[in-house]
Amino acid sequence: MSLQSAHRVMYNSVSSKKTQQTSIKPGTYRRIASFATSHKKRLVVFLILSVGSAVIGVLNPVLAGKVVNAITGGGPVATVAWLAVAIGGLAIADAAITISNRYLSSRIGEGLIFDLRTAVYAHVQKMPIAFFNRTRTGALVSRLNTDVIGAQRAFSNTLSGIVSNFVSLALTVGVMVTISWQVTVMSILLLPLFIIPTKMLSGKLASLQFQAADNSASMSTRMTERFSAGGATLVKLFGNPRIENDEFADRAGQVRDIGVKVAMLQSTFVSSLTLVSALALALVYGVGGAQAVLGHLNAGQVVTLALLLTRLYTPLTMLANARLDIMSAVVSFQRVFEILDLVPLIKEPESPKSLPKGGLDVTFSNVDFAYPSAEQVSLASLEDVSVLDARGGEEVLHSLDFTIPAGHTVALVGSSGAGKSTISSLLPRLYDVTSGSITIGGVDVRELSSETLRKTVGVVTQDGHVFHESIRSNLTLAKPEATDAELNSALDRAQLHHVIADLPDGLDTIIGERGYRLSGGERQRLTIARMLLASPEVVVLDEATSALDSTNEAAVQAALNQAMSGRTAMVIAHRLSTIRQADTILVIEAGRIVESGSHDELLAQSGRYAELYKTQFASS
Repeated sequence: MSLQSAHRVMYNSVSSKKTQQTSIKPGTYRRIASFATSHKKRLVVFLILSVGSAVIGVLNPVLAGKVVNAITGGGPVATVAWLAVAIGGLAIADAAITISNRYLSSRIGEGLIFDLRTAVYAHVQKMPIAFFNRTRTGALVSRLNTDVIGAQRAFSNTLSGIVSNFVSLALTVGVMVTISWQVTVMSILLLPLFIIPTKMLSGKLASLQFQAADNSASMSTRMTERFSAGGATLVKLFGNPRIENDEFADRAGQVRDIGVKVAMLQSTFVSSLTLVSALALALVYGVGGAQAVLGHLNAGQVVTLALLLTRLYTPLTMLANARLDIMSAVVSFQRVFEILDLVPLIKEPESPKSLPKGGLDVTFSNVDFAYPSAEQVSLASLEDVSVLDARGGEEVLHSLDFTIPAGHTVALVGSSGAGKSTISSLLPRLYDVTSGSITIGGVDVRELSSETLRKTVGVVTQDGHVFHESIRSNLTLAKPEATDAELNSALDRAQLHHVIADLPDGLDTIIGERGYRLSGGERQRLTIARMLLASPEVVVLDEATSALDSTNEAAVQAALNQAMSGRTAMVIAHRLSTIRQADTILVIEAGRIVESGSHDELLAQSGRYAELYKTQFASS
C-alpha cells in the first residue's frame, strides 16, 4: 500500500469513527433557549407576526370560496368587489408582516451569531497555550463560522416556521371540519405517511450533519495550514504537489459526498410528502365534488376545501421537515457548546492581589511541573483524531528552587530539551505549576490578575511572532495608548528605526503574515521593541538575540541591557555574550538545577557548564 493510500484509509477511518458520536447531550435544548433570553422581546413580536401570517393564509381560501359562490349564485357585484378588496387588503397586510418578520428574523439571527461568536472567542482567549498547541486552527475557526451560522437558523428560520405552521394547521383543520368533517377525516388519515418518514430519516440526517461538520472542518484546516506563508514555503520546499492535491481532494470529496447524501435525503423526503399532498388533493376533488353534485356542498366550499388542503399539508410538510432542520441546528449548537464546555486551566483569581511598590524579586519555590494531558485541554474533533492522546502528566520540571533578586539577571543554560523554555513559560503564567509556587514581589502569580501579570512581565519569545498587520498595530499591542514618539523611541533602542523609516508607509506598513516582509533579525528586533515599549518590571528573554548577526546582536544587546537595567530578568541564550553579564547562571538538565553560580565560578568547577562552554559557547 502506498503512503498516499495509507493516508486516505487512515483519514476515512478517523472520519467514520468521529461521526459515530451523534447523540444529543442532555441539557442542550435548555442551553439553546438560554441564548434566546437577550432577544426575548423581538422573538415575541416575531412569533406574534408569524401567527398573524398564518391566520391570513387560512382566511384567503375562505374568501376565495365566497367569491366563487357569489359568482355562481349571481350575487351582487358589490359583494364580489368587497370580497376582492378584502383579499387585496390581506395581501398588503401579509406583505407588511413578511417584511417586518424578515427584519426581526435578521436581527435575531445576526444577534445570535454575534452572541455565539463573541462567547466562543472570549472563552478561547482563556484557554491555556497547551490548547492552541494541540488544536488545528482551521477546525477551531470552523466552529465560529460554519457551526455558528448553522445554529442561528434554529431561531431565524425554524422557530418561526414551527409556530406559524402549527397555528395554520390548527386553523385549517378547524375550518375544514365546519365545511365537511368527512373530507377532513379522510385527509387526516394520511397523517402516518408524514410521521413515519420523519422518524426514519431524522436520526440519519443528524448523523450525516455531524459527519458533514467534521469533514468541512478538516478541509478548512488543511487549507488554513497550506495557505499560510510558512506552510506554503514548507510544501514548496519538501512537498509533492500531486500528493498534496490528492490528499486535499480526499477531504473535499468527503464534503461533496456528504452534501449529496444530505441533499438527496431531504429531496426524497420532501418529494414523497408533496406526492402525498397531491394525492390528498385529488381525494378532495373526488369526494368533495361528489358531495357538491349531490347537493351536500356548494362549489365555493369545494374550492375552499381544495385550497385549505394545501394549507393543511404544506404546514404538515414543513413541520415534518422542521424536525430535520432542528436536528441540524442542534448539531451545530452542540459543536459550539463543546468549545464553551472546555474548562480553562488558567483561572483568574476571585480576589486579585496587588504587587508591592519598588523593585520586584522572583522566587521559584519547590516547583514541579507536568504538561497537561490532551483530555484536560483539547477535543478530538479539534485535533482531527478519533481518540485523544492518552499521554501526559509526566513531570518535566522537578523541585526547582531559586530566587532572582530585584534588579538582577539570571541566565538559564543547558542542553536542548532540558526544560529552559518551560521554566520561562511558567513566570508569565502560560502554564500553572503542578506543585510549589512562583512569586513576584512575594505574591504568588496565581493571585495576580492577568492584566497585572501582563503589565509586570515582558516576554520576548524565541520565534518572535508578529501579526499580519501594520508595524504600529504590532507595537501598540503592548501599549495601546502609545504615542508616535514612544513608538519611534522603542524602535530606535531596538536598532530598527532606520529600517522603518525607509519603508513606504513607515509605522503603517503592513508586514505580512508572521512578518514575512521583514528579515529574521528585523522581526526579532520588532518583538524586542514591543517589549521595550511595554517597559515591564520583570523581563523574560527566550533566546531573544538568536536570529541576529554579530553586529545587530551587539547593538540590540546594548538596548536590552538598558531595558533590563534596574529590572529583574530571566534570560535563556546560547550566546556567551548574553550569559557572561548575568549575575547568576543556572545550569538545567532533565528539568533540574544541576549547577549554579557565575561564569567564572562554574568554569572553575569543571562540571556540566564547563562542558557546555567548550561545546556551545567558546566559539562566541
